[in-house]
Amino acid sequence: MSWNDSNHVCSWEGVKCRVKAPHRVIYLNLSGQGLVGTISPSLGNLTFLRYISLQENLLAGQIPLSLGHMHHLKVLYLSNNTLQGEIPDFANCSNLWALLLNGNHLVGKVPTDARLPPNLYFLWIVHNNLTGTIPTSLFNITTLTKLSIGFNQINGEVPKEIGKSRVLQLFAASGNKLLGRFQQTILNISSLADLDLGSNYLHGELPSSLGSSLSNLQGLALGNNFFGGHIPSSLANASKLSMIHLSRNNFIGMVPSSIGKLQELSVLNLEFNQLQSSDKQGLEFMNSLSNCTKLRALSLAKNQLEGEIPSSFGNLSMKLELLYLGGNKLSGRFPAGIANLHSLSGLALNSNRFTGPVPDWLGNLKNLQIIFLAANMFTGFIPSSLSNLSLLENVVLDSNQFYGHIPRGLESLKVLQVLSIPNNNLHGSIPRELFSIPTIREIWLYSNRLDGPLPIEIGNAKQLEHLVLSSNNLSGVIPDTLGNCESIEEIELDQNFLSGSIPTSFGNMESLQVLNMSHNLLSGSIPKSIGSLKYLEQLDLSFNNLEGEVPEIGIFNNTTAIWIAGNRGLCGGATKLHLPVCTYRPPSSTKHLRSVVLKVVIPLACIVSLATGISVLLFWRKKHERKSMSLPSFGRNFPKVSFDDLSRATDGFSISNLIGRGRYSSVYKGRLLQYGDMVAVKVFSLQTRGAQKSFIAECKTLRNVRHRNLVPILTACSSIDSQGNDFKALVYQLMSQGDLHMMLYSNQDDENGSASIHIAFAQRLSIVVDVADAMEYVHHNNQGTIVHCDLKPSNILLDDSLTAHVGDFGLARFKVDCTISSSGDSIISSAINGTIGYVAPGKSYFSWYTMFRWECSLPILKFGLNYSHVLYALCRVCNRW
Repeated sequence: MSWNDSNHVCSWEGVKCRVKAPHRVIYLNLSGQGLVGTISPSLGNLTFLRYISLQENLLAGQIPLSLGHMHHLKVLYLSNNTLQGEIPDFANCSNLWALLLNGNHLVGKVPTDARLPPNLYFLWIVHNNLTGTIPTSLFNITTLTKLSIGFNQINGEVPKEIGKSRVLQLFAASGNKLLGRFQQTILNISSLADLDLGSNYLHGELPSSLGSSLSNLQGLALGNNFFGGHIPSSLANASKLSMIHLSRNNFIGMVPSSIGKLQELSVLNLEFNQLQSSDKQGLEFMNSLSNCTKLRALSLAKNQLEGEIPSSFGNLSMKLELLYLGGNKLSGRFPAGIANLHSLSGLALNSNRFTGPVPDWLGNLKNLQIIFLAANMFTGFIPSSLSNLSLLENVVLDSNQFYGHIPRGLESLKVLQVLSIPNNNLHGSIPRELFSIPTIREIWLYSNRLDGPLPIEIGNAKQLEHLVLSSNNLSGVIPDTLGNCESIEEIELDQNFLSGSIPTSFGNMESLQVLNMSHNLLSGSIPKSIGSLKYLEQLDLSFNNLEGEVPEIGIFNNTTAIWIAGNRGLCGGATKLHLPVCTYRPPSSTKHLRSVVLKVVIPLACIVSLATGISVLLFWRKKHERKSMSLPSFGRNFPKVSFDDLSRATDGFSISNLIGRGRYSSVYKGRLLQYGDMVAVKVFSLQTRGAQKSFIAECKTLRNVRHRNLVPILTACSSIDSQGNDFKALVYQLMSQGDLHMMLYSNQDDENGSASIHIAFAQRLSIVVDVADAMEYVHHNNQGTIVHCDLKPSNILLDDSLTAHVGDFGLARFKVDCTISSSGDSIISSAINGTIGYVAPGKSYFSWYTMFRWECSLPILKFGLNYSHVLYALCRVCNRW
């Protein structure tokens, strides 16, 4: 509001001028003002400007070239906008020492020294879409102190020229596609204080002298790579180290006990490795950590640690806030030393071998917000003292041997969001106070022995999203108040003894996606209001005593998404349900009624009884034929698997089981007990922008499509991992012969020096036809047109008989009338998706139609087939054009 003619420009908000006359604008700070539009090139006319800060706005367009000619400019801060285009030439900004462009949509390559000012100190271009390699000339800038280029699409190796730098203090290049081993010349940079190379494709062992050479190191982040070998004990020589992140690698051996010498250590994250210990040795480092008096976070989750935690564990820093030890083989009683850690806010001991009761003193740790104790052998009662933890948000006690009642007094937990105690031996009723907690979002109490009715207070839980009470002994009617939970997405009440009718109020739950009330004693008719739930994807009402006409709206028209078998009184509905036609009794005399009964009703009842008997027999035979796949309710088609199931199946997502990695996900092979055979587990990297949409798109594509040439999906997992982070994965049938790209272009040689894998011409043509059949199906199936958008040899998988199966629908688009939608969002595609070289060239005229046509033809051309063969395959795909 101050920017008007009545005020002098030097008094405008965000503007400063030099003191001496004539007054010239030297400072412009408009950060966080919600500015939109583009940056005007006229800004370059303010030739005396020394400081520009336009960060945290919504500015778009390109960075004006005129900013590259401002000789007095010292700081240019354009972070966290939506700027596009390439980074302009700033070589003429001779006084510029800080260039911060992070958090935009900039493209092109990392600028070389020729396009940067000669005295640059800070270059911050993290979180953009830059490509190419790290320019070697970048390290010719002798003043460069801090370089942050993370979370782009940069590939290649870290150049050895980085070792020329003598003043570099920060080098951050995480979240890229860097390859190779640890660059040895980095050890020459004695000034280096922070090194971040996490989330790349680096491998090999770390230099044994790492800590000795980089003695000024304060932060070391190498997580989510492929490093192996032992953790260098020389890290203890970097006495200033405060943060160590070596998680999600393949480190082996024991944790060096010398690490306890790091008195400045604040964070030690070694989770998801292969670190070992035994009852006799390997846990000594826990004793030494008592010297780290500033330690705030310690994670050793998902390793191979064994034995009992020493009693000296209680001597850890009183400042310790996070302690994650889940996913190991630790044993013994609940670690007594934890009682001394009064600052703990997160405690995870899940997936170990702990036994005995959970101590009542746990309720004395007043700062606890997260408790993960799942998958152990804890026994006894759940401590009632948990109700003293006023900050508690998540309680996860799955798969133990707890018995007794659910503790009362939970209503005092005003911020509780998740209560998960399935697979135990709890009995008694569900406390009505539980539903009075205003923040409660998830209640998981399945597979216990809970009894009694559902509390009428259940409708008070306005934020409730998941209510899973399957496989208990609950009885009574379903409260009509459950319909007040308007945010609920999942209700699973199957395998109980619930009776009465289905409340019509269920039609109020507009967010409901899954409703499972199978294997109960429900009676009455199916409310038509359920058919109005537009987000409902799965409905299981099977094996109850329901009767009357099945509605024909909404989900009831999708016969693959509903289960109503085992209800003998149902009739009508969609034709594919094959239910008897509903009959109505017309008003008439008693004599006429008897005639109708004798002539119509009794014969019809006989026919229905016979049909029902045959249906039950066929269902029984089918169930026994697929006994290995049978589970309650939805389990017959999509068995439930947990994070722990998938972790065990893949040996903790071991690198030895990794069979592929993409932008949004990694694929592991493993053996699930539910199937016996090998499966492929696709784990989505949810920290990567777009991974969530990819997961949703793939689920939406595969949930209703069935074809012999599509990769068979077995089930999905949407849960939390051992650290409480969101976890999403898809489980597929494993294709034993790998992908087509590997088979076509494999460099492996046999003993005679010839290619070890050869695909005959007839087999290649057969594969082309398989792909064509798959594309014909997804383009023209009755669920609507699906466009794959990333069809290529590496997404075509082969089974034992070399039958081709198309997979990876993470970029799929769905055509509804004239619109293509992605993950449920209605959009018109205006940008190239998928892999370059497999889509239509030219962005200006690109549309779903051109993608559709190119998807039919272009991948087939990669096989080197002649025109007649391509024409034959295209006719199979495009026979409706």
